[in-house]
Amino acid sequence: MSPVNFLGFPPLINDRRKYHSTRLQPGIGQHADFPNIVMPAVKLDVAIVLMHHLPTFLLEGKIMGTGDQAEIASATVASDLELSDLRAALAAGWADFRAYPEFGLFFAAIYVTAGMFLYFGLFVQGEIVWLVAAAAGFPLLAPFVAVGLYEVSRRREAGIAMNWPAVLGALRGRGDEQILTMGVILFVAFGFWLGLAHGIFAIFLGASGVGSESLALFGTGAGIMMLLVGGLAGALMALAFYSITVVSLPMLVDRQVDFITAIIVSLASVRSNKLVLLTWAFVIAITLFIAMLPLFLGLLVVLPVLGHTTWHLYRRLAGESGT
Repeated sequence: MSPVNFLGFPPLINDRRKYHSTRLQPGIGQHADFPNIVMPAVKLDVAIVLMHHLPTFLLEGKIMGTGDQAEIASATVASDLELSDLRAALAAGWADFRAYPEFGLFFAAIYVTAGMFLYFGLFVQGEIVWLVAAAAGFPLLAPFVAVGLYEVSRRREAGIAMNWPAVLGALRGRGDEQILTMGVILFVAFGFWLGLAHGIFAIFLGASGVGSESLALFGTGAGIMMLLVGGLAGALMALAFYSITVVSLPMLVDRQVDFITAIIVSLASVRSNKLVLLTWAFVIAITLFIAMLPLFLGLLVVLPVLGHTTWHLYRRLAGESGT
């Protein structure tokens, strides 16, 4: 696969000798390996620069300089993924699930159980609108649940012994809580989506003349428009968080890297492989929706396979593992 060094920085991620020194250092200073590169004072500086220049980054594949240089560990990722790679990743993901079903069923069962509590809690209370919003946003949390699945795939691929403490410990990342930080971001995103959905529903509920506890709401003109607007907003939000997690979370399991770097690599991967990774996003959305219909039970098989497959797509993008 032909690589693309998307930020124009020296390729550090595939060089394990230098990889551990790619941390953002406190204070304005110099990188030990690259003394001519100015380091930002704190990670927040990088986040501000990233958010300010994100539209330019997505369109042009680079962060434009503003006088403040934000050095973030670069990566070399494949730019020529094909649909055959997706099929191969699916086959590998299915093989991982068949080899170690106990791990897949365990992590999926946590997600399914939480979904059932959410469903019955809102359904019994007659909060149909809130139930629809929660069910639509619930997949935002799936990437964090899949972290353990990434570790299973990583260990199986590398021939490392499989054990529960190591797999469960993957949620802590490599001892630096970067994965937990991503988890917090996803939970905040879920809460933000619930608030946004509530606002959208509130706008249309008055026009419908039907209470939020009735399914008849969705048969009215206002209800249909509410679903269209809410669906569009939800789809855009889901796409955004898919783009920042599809590669970043597997990378945080695989390599010792900060979450800002991992997010940038993920965005660049989606930008450089739009056809395959957007196709994968569509597959994830459809299969999760179908699997959630029978009381979330379909997720017991679907979620593990999706998680393992995402790992193998990451491996085809990032090259040699950082194991």
